[in-house]
Amino acid sequence: MADCAHKKFLRPLLFPIACCVGALLLNASTWAAEPKQETEWKPPKLPEAVTVKPEGVALNVSPIDRSTRPEIEQAAAQIDSILQAYWNENSTKGGDKASDHKFVRRAYLELAGRIPTIDEARAFCDSNDREKRGELIDNLLESPGYVSHFYNYWADILRLKERPTRDIFFEPYMDWVKASIANNMPYDKWVYTLLTANGRVVENPATGFQLRDAGMPLAYVDNTVRVFLGTQIGCAQCHDHPFDRWTQQDFYKLAALTNGSRFSAKQVLFGGMGGTSFESDDSSSDSIPTADSPFKDEDDLIPNLARLNYGMQTAIDEKKVGGGIRNFYRSATMMISSMDNEFRLPHDYQYDDGQPLDVVEPAVLWGKIPEYAEDEDNRTRFAAWLTSADNRQFARNIANRMWKKVMGVGLVEPIDDFQEGNIPAIPELLEHLTDEMLRLKFDLREFVRLLASTETYQSVAVIYDPTAAEPHRYAGPALKRMTAEQLWDSLLTLIATNEWAYQRPTAQDLQTVSSIDMSTLEYDEFEQSFRTYNEYMRDLGRARNRNCGLNGLTLVRASELPQPSGASHLLRQFGQGDREAIETAKQSATVPQILTLFNGWMTHAMLSKGSVIYDSVSQQKTLQSAVDTIFLAILTHEPDADMRRAAEAEIKQSPNPAIGCGNLIWALLNTREFLFID
Repeated sequence: MADCAHKKFLRPLLFPIACCVGALLLNASTWAAEPKQETEWKPPKLPEAVTVKPEGVALNVSPIDRSTRPEIEQAAAQIDSILQAYWNENSTKGGDKASDHKFVRRAYLELAGRIPTIDEARAFCDSNDREKRGELIDNLLESPGYVSHFYNYWADILRLKERPTRDIFFEPYMDWVKASIANNMPYDKWVYTLLTANGRVVENPATGFQLRDAGMPLAYVDNTVRVFLGTQIGCAQCHDHPFDRWTQQDFYKLAALTNGSRFSAKQVLFGGMGGTSFESDDSSSDSIPTADSPFKDEDDLIPNLARLNYGMQTAIDEKKVGGGIRNFYRSATMMISSMDNEFRLPHDYQYDDGQPLDVVEPAVLWGKIPEYAEDEDNRTRFAAWLTSADNRQFARNIANRMWKKVMGVGLVEPIDDFQEGNIPAIPELLEHLTDEMLRLKFDLREFVRLLASTETYQSVAVIYDPTAAEPHRYAGPALKRMTAEQLWDSLLTLIATNEWAYQRPTAQDLQTVSSIDMSTLEYDEFEQSFRTYNEYMRDLGRARNRNCGLNGLTLVRASELPQPSGASHLLRQFGQGDREAIETAKQSATVPQILTLFNGWMTHAMLSKGSVIYDSVSQQKTLQSAVDTIFLAILTHEPDADMRRAAEAEIKQSPNPAIGCGNLIWALLNTREFLFID
C-alpha cells in the first residue's frame, strides 16, 4: 500500500522541484562547471577538548544478550497471534512483509535515529542471512545511535533544557538521562531514582527531575502523574475533574504525599539575594533555614553557606560580580532534601468533604503503598507506590508509550489520558504487553527489541488518518513523518564522515570543574570555581565550533547540540519542542521547512566537496551508478526503470553532469518518501 503511494507522490514532485531550484543550483552548488569555483569543505574532526573520544567510539553502550533472541521471537509471535485474532474478528488482515530496503531504513530511523549509510543499506540488502533482521535489530539497539535517539525522545517528555531557569544548570542531569539509557537502567529503577534523589544536581544529577518543577508542587504532581501513569489529573487542582473520577480532594491528598508545598526543593540563601527558602507555592512561607531547620542533612552546611552568602553579597554590593556568577551561586546552592510538612487545601475550597485550609492526609490515587516503604518519608512512599509492580497502571502506561513509539499509534490515545471512558483499541493486547513489560522487569530496550521483532512491525506501513471514522487496525506500523531530530541526524549522515565528532560534556566531566565542597569553601575559592567552569565551557564551545562548524551550524548529532536549539535552527524549524511543557514537539509542515531544504546550509554542505554524498557520487564511473548511488543514499533503494530513465534524462539535459546530480539530490530531499518513515 505504502509502496504504491510513494510512487504516486514521488514522480509528480521529483522533477518539477528540480526545475524550480535548477537556477539556484547553478549559482550555489560547489558542483559547478569550473573546478576553480569549488569551495573547500572538510568533514568535522574530533575536537581538542576534554570530551574527545577515540575515533568511532561515542558512548559505552551495554551489550544485548544475544542468547535471548529465540525467547524474544517466541514472545513476538504471541503478539502477532493476538493481532491476528483481532483482524479475523474485524474482517481485516495484516500487511505484507516489507521489503529489505524499507525495513533497513525503518529500523535505522526508529532504533538509531537516522537513515542508514550507503554501505549499511547495501550490506543488509545484499545479505542472504535468514537471521539478518533480528541481527540488525540487536546491533542497532546496542549502538550509540540508539542512546542518542531515545535520549531525544525522553528529552521532549522530561522537558530537558540547559537552563530551565537562569539559576539552574542542567547539563549533569541531561547527561545522566543519556547515561541511564546507555547503561539500560530498568525503567522502574530509573523513575524511582528520579523521584527520590537528594542533593545538588552536580553531585546527584537525578535531582534535576524534581528541580524542573521546583517551587511548583501542584505542577510537579500533575506532570509526574501524566508522564509516568498516563493520567491527567491537572483539572482537579482547581475543582473536581469534569471528565474523570478525580476530585480536588484526591489531587491534594496525592500532592501531600509528594511533600506538597514543602516540595523539598530549596535554595539555601540568607538574605540579600533571595531571602527565604526556595520551597514556595501558593501558600506563603516566612521560614528561613536555620541551624534547627527541618533539613537535617544540611545542618552542617548552614554556617558556611551563611559565610559564603555574606561574601557573595559583599561582592555584589561592591559591584565586583555580574549575573553569571550569581546564577552559578544559586545553582550551586540549590538542593533537594526529604521533608514531610503539612499540606493544606486551598483557601477557596468549596466542596462538602473539607474546609478551606484544612490539613490534608497524604494518600495514593488507588491501591496501597508497599509495606517496605510505609515507614519512609513521603517522597519515598510515593515513589515506591508509583513504581511498584503491583501498580499495574505504571507498567501499562509505559507499555503503551513504547508501543506508540515503535508502531506509530498508541493502543490508548492520547497516550497520557488513561480514563474509564477512553477504552484501549485492543484491550487484550494492551494487557498482554503489560504482562510482557513486567516479565521483562521493565527492561525498555528488551521491550523495544520485542516489538521490533514482530511480523506486524516488519510489515508494509499503513497510512492512518486519526480524524477518519475508520479505526486503526494495527496491520503494520503507521506511516509517519520524521521527527526534527531524525531529519537532522539523517542529513548529517549524508554530510559528515563522523557523526560523533563532538559530544556534550558528561556529568563526570562537569563535576571536575564545578563540584564544590560547600561545607568548607571560602568565597574567594567559590569565585575561582566559577571562573574555572566558565572558561571550561567557553573552551569547549570554541573547540566544537572550530572542528565541527560550518557557516554557523554545528554538524554533530542532535542529542549533542544545545537543548533545545535556538528558534531559527533547523531543528526548531522542523518541530523540535521548546521544552516548556511535556511533549511540545510538532510534525506539521511549514513554508520555512521547504525553503530550508531548498536552499539551507545543510543542503549546501551536502553539495560541497568533502561531504559523504558528494564524494560517493564523484567516485562513480557511469551515469547509471551515479543515479543509483544518489537514490540509495537518500531513499535507501535504487530507482526502478522509470525513475532511472527520468533521472538520467534530467542529468543529461543539465549544463554539466554535476549540476544534474545536484538537481536530483535536491529533488529527492524534498519528497515525502525521504521525509516520511515507511
